[in-house]
Amino acid sequence: MSATAAFRTPTTEQLVERCLADGEFTLAARYWNGGFRLHIGDTVLAVTLHDGVVAAGDPGDAAAVVGLHGGIEVWEQLLAAVPAPHFTDITPAFRRGLSRSGHELTYWQYLPALQRAVELLRPDPEPMVEHPVAAHDRGTTPRLDSPVGRYIHLELGGADHRVYFEEAGQGIPVLLQHTAGSHGVQWRHLFEMPAITDHFRLIAYDLPFHGKSVPPVGRQWWAEPYRLTGEFVRSVPVALAAALGLDRPVFMGCSVGGLLALDLALHHPEVFRAVISLEGALRVGGDLDALPGFWHPGVSNESKARMMQGITSPASPLAYRKETAQTYASGWPAAFVGDLNYYCVEYDLRADASAIDTSEVAVHILNGTYDYSATPRHGADAQAAIAGSTFTEMVGLGHFPMSEDPEAFAAYLLPVLDTIRKGAPA
Repeated sequence: MSATAAFRTPTTEQLVERCLADGEFTLAARYWNGGFRLHIGDTVLAVTLHDGVVAAGDPGDAAAVVGLHGGIEVWEQLLAAVPAPHFTDITPAFRRGLSRSGHELTYWQYLPALQRAVELLRPDPEPMVEHPVAAHDRGTTPRLDSPVGRYIHLELGGADHRVYFEEAGQGIPVLLQHTAGSHGVQWRHLFEMPAITDHFRLIAYDLPFHGKSVPPVGRQWWAEPYRLTGEFVRSVPVALAAALGLDRPVFMGCSVGGLLALDLALHHPEVFRAVISLEGALRVGGDLDALPGFWHPGVSNESKARMMQGITSPASPLAYRKETAQTYASGWPAAFVGDLNYYCVEYDLRADASAIDTSEVAVHILNGTYDYSATPRHGADAQAAIAGSTFTEMVGLGHFPMSEDPEAFAAYLLPVLDTIRKGAPA
């Protein structure tokens, strides 16, 4: 019997029962008056919602109705106990045969509820017990964590920017760049790892407009569209390194920061001894107009945050997957889509990557198996274009390795850091 033949299509009653009993779905579906349909092959699971309360029954043609459509082979992978890459969530599954119908704005507003409804049809939708948190998140209270935070004023783009950073450790300095729309808290776990901080001075900063780095007071930024450009984002770590008097630091970034790592290796090899590109690529691309929910006044940050959980690995500790998503929910609404201007639109090293000289600046690229944005294929292609660089697939990890599963990430990072400490260009 084939795996598809063995797949048992869930029922509407099972879906409704699990949604009613689930606190996460209840919160995500608040105020929803409408419904959704899951088209699983020839079977349709149809539910209505009234003020967020779900019930069995077709919602009809009401405005706030959304449908998800796919063949049995698509849903079998989406509803697996441990989904394969590109089937961890409905968002990447749209590239693998899933489609949607219905009201566009409702889809974006209630994406977290739809994501959770699909998860609830899996055999074990929340295996949190199997994934304990790291040792530094257990212990008696009160206790202090390692990093110490400060502010520094930098001239960036002709304006005075008050930039927040925090640091811990000693030795070779490492500047840490967070992902698009987030902030430096993503690196918090590395600060608590003596195997790293005994040899490296970690410095995690918040980009302007992110986290604790407030906007500049010298211009009316609130009347301008926010768009992150390559020129500006490259200037931040370069200016910070100079202001702090860092001697050829290492640069490590993830996602937007992972692309920036390669960009810095091309444009500023004299500043950095090595770059570590997490979820790096020569080109990601994308159409910002296809993401209306990323900057719509009727869609909360919750939808963008929940989408980011879908790009983590199902094997990562659930508490850290949720924490990674929460940092997105707490950010300035314009920051994420503005950062994607650099990530999706402007950044393109396909024609220039071969000019990177790894005898001047070492280049290390690492991509997670479950990253459907900058895939391991993207990372391998970048390594092939940059002579002397290295590439590693982080098996079982997603788009946010340092925050979603720090201990698994450390197993991949420590050998790279050891290589840099012993032989990086100085």
